[in-house]
Amino acid sequence: MFLTRMPLRAPRLLATLCLLSLASYSAAQASAQTAPKYPDYPSETPAHFQPSDNGMDYQRREVMIPMRDGVKLHTVILVPKDAKHAGILLTRTPYNADQLTANSPSMHLGSALWGYDNAVETIISGGYIRVVQDIRGKYGSEGDYVMNRPLHGPLNPTPVDESTDTYDTIDWLVKNIPESNGKVGVLGISYDGFLSLMPLVHPHPALKVAVPMNPMVDGWRGDDWFHNGAFREQNLPYIYEQTATRDNSAKWLTSTFDDYDMYMRAGTAGELGKERGMDQIGFWRKVIAHPSYDSFWSDQAVDQILAAQPLTVPTMLVASLWDQEDIYGAMAVWKAVNAAQPATAKQNLFLVLGPWHHGQEIEHASSLGAIPFNSDTGLYFRSRILAPFLAHYLQDDPPAQTVSRVNAFETGANRWQRLVDWPSACTTGCTPKATPLYLEAGSKLAFTPPVAGSSPFDEYVSDPAKPVPFRIRPSQPVGYTPNLSWVRWLVDDQREFSGRTDVVTFTSDAFTAPLRISGEPIVHLVASTSGTDSDWVVKLIDVYPDEVAGDPDLGGYQLPIAMDIFRGRYRESLSQPKSLAANTPLTYKFALPTANHLFLPGHRIMVQVQSSWFPLYDRNPQTFVPNIFFAKPTDFRKATQRIYHAPGQASYIDLPVISPEK
Repeated sequence: MFLTRMPLRAPRLLATLCLLSLASYSAAQASAQTAPKYPDYPSETPAHFQPSDNGMDYQRREVMIPMRDGVKLHTVILVPKDAKHAGILLTRTPYNADQLTANSPSMHLGSALWGYDNAVETIISGGYIRVVQDIRGKYGSEGDYVMNRPLHGPLNPTPVDESTDTYDTIDWLVKNIPESNGKVGVLGISYDGFLSLMPLVHPHPALKVAVPMNPMVDGWRGDDWFHNGAFREQNLPYIYEQTATRDNSAKWLTSTFDDYDMYMRAGTAGELGKERGMDQIGFWRKVIAHPSYDSFWSDQAVDQILAAQPLTVPTMLVASLWDQEDIYGAMAVWKAVNAAQPATAKQNLFLVLGPWHHGQEIEHASSLGAIPFNSDTGLYFRSRILAPFLAHYLQDDPPAQTVSRVNAFETGANRWQRLVDWPSACTTGCTPKATPLYLEAGSKLAFTPPVAGSSPFDEYVSDPAKPVPFRIRPSQPVGYTPNLSWVRWLVDDQREFSGRTDVVTFTSDAFTAPLRISGEPIVHLVASTSGTDSDWVVKLIDVYPDEVAGDPDLGGYQLPIAMDIFRGRYRESLSQPKSLAANTPLTYKFALPTANHLFLPGHRIMVQVQSSWFPLYDRNPQTFVPNIFFAKPTDFRKATQRIYHAPGQASYIDLPVISPEK
């Protein structure tokens, strides 16, 4: 055996070769261990699948439309297959454009349109191109979300708002949808109704018509967040789910079957929000920082914004007489624009008043709860009012305008009225007369003032530990699922509450002739409290006869016609709360929601007064504190409440009474 001398570097090289061999062996072993037991197959899912529209009667397009600041908004466009020179109906929404345009696995456009905000028969029969867009910051759209984003100005220093976003969207649509005739209408309900009002500010030339239905207009005065200063506590879950995430994936978790218990255990809305982590949410921080009607609320009141500029786009406001969410907005816009605009601009404003809950105008609407209307009022609106109104402004060869400036359903009589103005219930334009209905001793109501010598007041004890529920318990959450009755609470039978000791009740004699009211009942309540703050809830009720022929379930029914709440600290100023002088009669004046009602012979009027309406509204501690959101348990105290009905201290409601037409 011969040995050959190796160079000095050989040991190092040998060691390196050994290491490389070991590494290769280890890698081979690892590869053998991780190698699939079966051969690889190509994926059966394509990287980008393009559905076929063969056999469909419409084409679905999804685009990202650029705004002036570079943000792109997700937009779904549904084009009927035979569309040529078709008008465009646009809805902008925070509620998921994909879901609102794909509600049924069908090849037919009518099935795809079933969903929130879609007046299906009107869209199909009109041959319109349907466009639904996610607003910035929601679902498929880029950008940041701001609840009811204010217009550019002190509350919004950015150059973009819902008005500019709608303008930019319309501009893109008319330039990029070859099947359109260049005419665009906007429509929507609730939040989408607010979004249908925004493009009226500096409108795009292609915007020819707007139909805001049940719009959010003023969140403090009487829509979603407050009513006359009282916070709508049951809307906490909406704020939570709408603003916590872009896609509403963070869900409010219920802790009790009865909402009454959940809100009572928390004590205050502020404390419940803190428990649920809502201090992270920007809009919630704004709400609890602005409990009064300061510039944060008043500067974004849409009715005042629209009153300050010419109305150049024909606009149909749609209001529901029993709107359980946004009963204030549409009527506020109507009043403000009518009061401020010249006659030429006012002719662009139309009004529909229907006997509906929030958004019921696009549903079957022959009744609401136990109350029948003897016809499908929703279908009447869509086919006889909405369809010809849109056709007149969006079709190339439009039919003549046949829609009255005001279309109002008169409840009680169950009939539609075509009117020239509002408030009015006469085809010739008569005006309602404010007629005092007095609260009197002996639990009576009368159209004559109280006389001396009778009891000067009625009293009750309001206990925050046992607030009056706003409906018979259990109190269900706000919602639209089939097993929830949220949509009906404004027509709930009020008998359960008229028997409570912390509710005072006044009732008229039965009418021998019909009594018609059209407009806002105005409350003039003279009341005192032993506390230093108080809420006052006033309900105007139609009491049915003991027996109703043909409908026995309505015997003795107490049907609310108009109800609302007023927080006492705002008696002198909505922006500057002030404690109340204890045990001192003070006058509280506030409007109830608009009514258009006929009290039939044999019926009676009832007025109920109470000091809590829970958990729809947060409890007033009845002790003045700077901010009720942060009230302490020791602030909540019983109070003795007195409702006065004496000469010089008479409580009454001004009813907008219509005299019979001659």
